[in-house]
Amino acid sequence: METFSYAVQITADPDGGFVVTSRDLPEVVTQGDTRAQAIAEAEGALQAAIEMRMLDGMPIPPASAQEPGETWAAVPIATAMKAALYLTMREQGLGRTDLAQSLGVDDDEARRILIAVDQGQIPALETALHCLGKRPELRVA
Repeated sequence: METFSYAVQITADPDGGFVVTSRDLPEVVTQGDTRAQAIAEAEGALQAAIEMRMLDGMPIPPASAQEPGETWAAVPIATAMKAALYLTMREQGLGRTDLAQSLGVDDDEARRILIAVDQGQIPALETALHCLGKRPELRVA
């Protein structure tokens, strides 16, 4: 099972506010004026990092266990589902054309499912994951 909530370190900045980093995705470095804003910014930075990794054909690391002093930050549901689809396709050696054939759609529609970030895509992403033998699951923590 893949999870797309990552442990992040929130450190008070001597100049004010908080800096956020991630062990799993070192490109994630952001900040906020408050802890709550820092976590919200971290979630956006995690989303951007995962989307860039998918566009560049790079691996998406699994989330490490939370260590003392860390907190969880999660990506939006549509991004988590896209990442799960991306990882499943990589695991099964499938490309966009293979996905299009599995779904019975044209290549452009498969590209939109994989690239566009739109919460309205959740049903299409769920169908795509089902076609590849996966079941998305939502957990609220």
